[in-house]
Amino acid sequence: MSISIEDLARRNAAFATSGAFAGLPFPGNHSLRVVGCVDSRVDPSDLLGLKLGDALVMRNIGGRITPGVLRSWALLGKLGRGEPPGGHMVIMQHTDCGIRRLAEYPEQLAAFFEIPAAELAAKSVDDPYAAVRLDVGIARATLPPSISISGMVYDVQSGLVEIVDPVTTD
Repeated sequence: MSISIEDLARRNAAFATSGAFAGLPFPGNHSLRVVGCVDSRVDPSDLLGLKLGDALVMRNIGGRITPGVLRSWALLGKLGRGEPPGGHMVIMQHTDCGIRRLAEYPEQLAAFFEIPAAELAAKSVDDPYAAVRLDVGIARATLPPSISISGMVYDVQSGLVEIVDPVTTD
């Protein structure tokens, strides 16, 4: 299915008539952060029923926590209007992810993770459940403890998410 630029402009005009965007603050809601995959089948906003302004959503290949993602969140934190970091981060990965096929390109995939290619096996690119647990652990060890972190996996066949790594209470 091909969507033309004219189709996109028409869709935007319909969206603009809703006024759903009016009055939303920038930078938006810092209390909910979502990291998800760029796969067009798994838009976190749609899957989780989020509306504009409900969350800061960041998407990358595989929905992975990488050094680049952590740097981006740190920069976004500077936009927090003087509020201390807090809230909740959801790391959402999914079944049938294309990142598995990228294992055929180890040097490029290793560069994405900013690790040597010999360490790729530790990133669990073949298993979204193991990968989300790994990434939740990285986020918990790196981000301020005032940010609660959990992980889920979306099943592309059933349309359901499974909480794989819930928020922990210390």
